[in-house]
Amino acid sequence: MRFFTIFSALCLGTGALGSPANLSRRASRTSAPSGCLTVGTGGTYSTIGGALTALGSATTSACIYIASGTYTEQLKINYAGTLTLYGQTSNTGTYKSNTVTITHTISSPEAGTLDLSATVNVVSDGFKMYNINVVNGYGKGSQAVALVGNADKLGFYGCQFSGYQDTLYAKAGTQYYSNCMIEGAVDYIFGDASAWFGECDIVSNGAGYITANSRETSDDTAWYAIDNCNVQAASGTDLDGDVYLGRPWRVLARVIYQNSELGSLINAKGWTTMADGATPFYYEINNTGDGADTSARLYESSISAAVTKNTVLGSGWKDWIDTSY
Repeated sequence: MRFFTIFSALCLGTGALGSPANLSRRASRTSAPSGCLTVGTGGTYSTIGGALTALGSATTSACIYIASGTYTEQLKINYAGTLTLYGQTSNTGTYKSNTVTITHTISSPEAGTLDLSATVNVVSDGFKMYNINVVNGYGKGSQAVALVGNADKLGFYGCQFSGYQDTLYAKAGTQYYSNCMIEGAVDYIFGDASAWFGECDIVSNGAGYITANSRETSDDTAWYAIDNCNVQAASGTDLDGDVYLGRPWRVLARVIYQNSELGSLINAKGWTTMADGATPFYYEINNTGDGADTSARLYESSISAAVTKNTVLGSGWKDWIDTSY
């Protein structure tokens, strides 16, 4: 499979490039927002990689609309301006109506690094993605990343990320996930970003660990905040007590679950060990569900109130998050 980047200097036709359109929450999106490049049935490009290449070295805001279908591609998003990818859907407010899937299958050992195994690797600041499923189909047996977020001010809205081990590499920068689904078994949300997961479904498809945060210095501002989420086992699996909220990939991991529903899959101990000598900051507050009892928790710190987006994402978060979503 060819690996696409967007360094190429191909020129766009007049009027092909435009700013992303504002969205109405829970509306359909069955045609391209104004100014977007188009991919798939009825579109200009047959592949997403082809549309990315066509953007060339431009620096203006751009958008790509992807028609319903499964796209077997591996993508690196490295556009110099702000870029938005829109998937066709009958309901923009949820991942459950998504009709666009980007899929690729390779493990990290085969690819050479975690990043190179990713189906989608984002290194462009300000990138946004709406209503797209991203899959690494490798399955059990090795690390295999669906998405790498390795940039600042990233937003994912109504998206679905599926894998088994190391599904979502929230690697660096500030990142926001709204009404998404993240599925995996082992360390399937991991890295050192400051990431907010709001109103998401966090779905375990095997025994393991949900988070593996890699914060390792006291001046590192990184957090994983899981807020108003539904933490559950995948349909058809029996995982009662087989899943931990997290383990520290690095010694000062920092994660909070707040205002969320924790299912019976969560082990009573809640958290477990990984990095030698780790003293992680693990918090839970205002959660409900069969897995929310904290009386037997290990490695957990107390906290008096839920954290805010200001704490996790910085005071300027309203400038880059789609607050209308």
